[in-house]
Amino acid sequence: MYKILFLLFAFSLVFIGCKKRGCKDPNAINFDPKAKLTDGSCEFLNVGDSYQGGIIFYLDGNGGGLIAAPTDQSSGAEWGCRSVEIAGADGVAVGTGNQNTIDIEAGCPSAVTAAGICADLSLGGYSDWFLPSVDELELMRYYLHQQLVGEFTDTFYLSSTESDSFSAKGVSFNWGVQASYDKDGLAYVRAVRAF
Repeated sequence: MYKILFLLFAFSLVFIGCKKRGCKDPNAINFDPKAKLTDGSCEFLNVGDSYQGGIIFYLDGNGGGLIAAPTDQSSGAEWGCRSVEIAGADGVAVGTGNQNTIDIEAGCPSAVTAAGICADLSLGGYSDWFLPSVDELELMRYYLHQQLVGEFTDTFYLSSTESDSFSAKGVSFNWGVQASYDKDGLAYVRAVRAF
């Protein structure tokens, strides 16, 4: 009887010892879907961390988020296409900046626009940058500029959110105010990317 119990105990130790150990939390950057037992090695991202070519300024709670380029892409860019309304470039919310940028590129193929500067950017090994929506830009201002993470200027930054055929939205990084800005006006540009 003792031999049987001992063999069962030994077998269970061998069986447990063969299970793959690793990080089982899907929100961790080192999540291992094959891990059967956790080993305490999970690593998590935080706002302000340098990651994938820039600085994290938003985490969506599902393992993704938004990254700001570490420096400005322009200190004097136009939104472009004054007096032309761009179909679809009116997304305000977090998650709409990339589509706004695609719509601006399609409807306003001018040589140099804020959206074009971002869409053509290759930085840190990544080429999927875009001009942030006005809400994405506001999050960047709040989480990075206010916390003095990254290099930002106390000035007006353009977003990919169009107001009307003559103006687009942006954010004053000095005052934290969203406002419309003439599409021909020159303003700062900071690219972002999603992960």
